[in-house]
Amino acid sequence: MIAQLTGVLLRIEGASNVILDVNGVGYQVTVPATVASALPDVGARVTLLTHLVGRVQPDFEMTLYGFSSNQQLGVFRMLIGVQGVGARVAMAMLSTMAADELARAVSTSDTRTLTKVPGVGPKLAQRLCLELGDSMASMAFEQRTARSEAGKKTAAENAAYEDVLEALVGLGYSRADARKAADTVFANAADKANTSALISAGLQLLSGSKR
Repeated sequence: MIAQLTGVLLRIEGASNVILDVNGVGYQVTVPATVASALPDVGARVTLLTHLVGRVQPDFEMTLYGFSSNQQLGVFRMLIGVQGVGARVAMAMLSTMAADELARAVSTSDTRTLTKVPGVGPKLAQRLCLELGDSMASMAFEQRTARSEAGKKTAAENAAYEDVLEALVGLGYSRADARKAADTVFANAADKANTSALISAGLQLLSGSKR
C-alpha cells in the first residue's frame, strides 16, 4: 500500500490528475478539485496522503487517490465503505465540499446539501446519513477541538496572523481567500511569528490556486 507521496509537482492533467516526480518516478494521483486548486506552482515539492484502489472488471486498473489532510483521507475511506458510493462519487463529494462541510452535512442529515453533488440522489444521501452520521459527528467534533487548540496563539502569533491577512487582502485577494490561506500556512509553519515568511507562503498558495 502506498500511504504517502512526496515529490516535485510536474503538471496537472485535466481538473484532477496530478503528476508527481518522486525520485525520478512519475506517479499519477487523482485528487479532489479542492486539493488541485490549492496546489503550489509546478516545480514545488508536494506531499499527498494516498489511498490505492484496484478494479478487476471490466479491465484490471489501479488508481491512486491523493489528499492534503488526514481528515480528507478519513472521509474518503468512510464514504467508499458505504454501498453505492464508489471512489468516483466519493471524489465528487470531496470536490464539491470541504471535508469538514461534508462531515457536518452527513452528521446533521442535511440531505438537501448532499444531493447537490453529482451522482448523489435522495436515497443515497439518506443512506450516507444513516450509516455514517455518528462517525462523521465524532470526526467533526475532533476537528473543532483541534482548531480550538490551534487557535490559542501567542500575542506575537496573533499579530503576525493579522499582518499576513491584511497583506494578502492589500495585494488584491478577497478576505475569505486570504483568511483561508493564512489559516493553512499558520497550521503548517514552524515559526508562526515570522511575518515575511508567512506572507510569502500565503502568496505561493494563493497564486497556485489561480493557475
